Amino acid sequence: MELRTEPVVASLEMSEPKSGTSEAEEYESLPPHASLATHMTAGAVAGVLEHTVMYPVDSVKTRMQSLQPDPKAQYRSVYGALQRIVRTEGLLRPLRGLNITVLGAGPAHALYFACYERIKRSLSDVIQNGGNSHIANGLAGSVATVLHDAVMNPAEVVKQRMQMYNSPYRGLWDCVLTVSRKEGLAAFYRSYSTQLTMNIPFQAVHFISYEFMQERLNPQRQYWPGTHILSGAAAGAVSAAVTTPLDVCKTLLNTQENVALSSAHVSGHLSGMANAFRTVYRLGGLPAFFKGVRARVIYQMPSTAIAWSVYEFFKYFLTQHEQHSLELSREADKTGPT
Repeated sequence: MELRTEPVVASLEMSEPKSGTSEAEEYESLPPHASLATHMTAGAVAGVLEHTVMYPVDSVKTRMQSLQPDPKAQYRSVYGALQRIVRTEGLLRPLRGLNITVLGAGPAHALYFACYERIKRSLSDVIQNGGNSHIANGLAGSVATVLHDAVMNPAEVVKQRMQMYNSPYRGLWDCVLTVSRKEGLAAFYRSYSTQLTMNIPFQAVHFISYEFMQERLNPQRQYWPGTHILSGAAAGAVSAAVTTPLDVCKTLLNTQENVALSSAHVSGHLSGMANAFRTVYRLGGLPAFFKGVRARVIYQMPSTAIAWSVYEFFKYFLTQHEQHSLELSREADKTGPT
């Protein structure tokens, strides 16, 4: 997720809904300046939920992006794939690798949101006098993505290797130790450049799409959960679809799929985005770059919607709690000891 928060224009004061007001006006406006701890906490919660709720679909997407799948792991649809995996491999098989995803998603998204908010605010003050700036949003998202992926990339490598059909690893630590021993620590960052190449345009398309939807559904930038859900889902679908070719290359670099590499006469370990692009094209032509696109979109739509709604809710809730505590402290200071 690469996500971001919306600029906000209203005060932190709690207000009672007035009769005759529209549905949007019944929601409290978003807080203009939440603390660093608030952004990190809200971001961590949103990141964990984003990756866990739709995790079984992510497992299917990884398998559907396989360039040379086992005959027993060839699927025609997401639902059919989930049915077959559960029936033949067990109920919990689609959740394999979830533990490392949770461990990585929390700190990765906490850093992402904290960095994004700080840089966005600083650049917006310079470029747009504190107003909304697409340039500031894009630059802040790009820098935040570098930090996010630095934390999340090793988790992605382990996760995808455990998701593959007939994965040889007994568990999380067996995968980490085996990869470290056989391929070295560099294996956990073999796809880092590809991940950045994918996520930076992903974020750019995501931000533009989200902003476009918000300008039409929520022009006052109020805290209206429905608009965050709809805008997030639409933005997630568009950005996921257009960056699928890069995701296919990333999956190949992460999994080092032996059958596919042997078919392409690749000896040793595949590395580098250019080599991944050539290998994918050699094995499947242009259609291979869009393997798993349907599963990727189905996964990303609700995931992004969940992340946006959860992040904005926790940011608002935590900020209101901080404001309430501050007001009580001020009241106590005014009254003084009796």
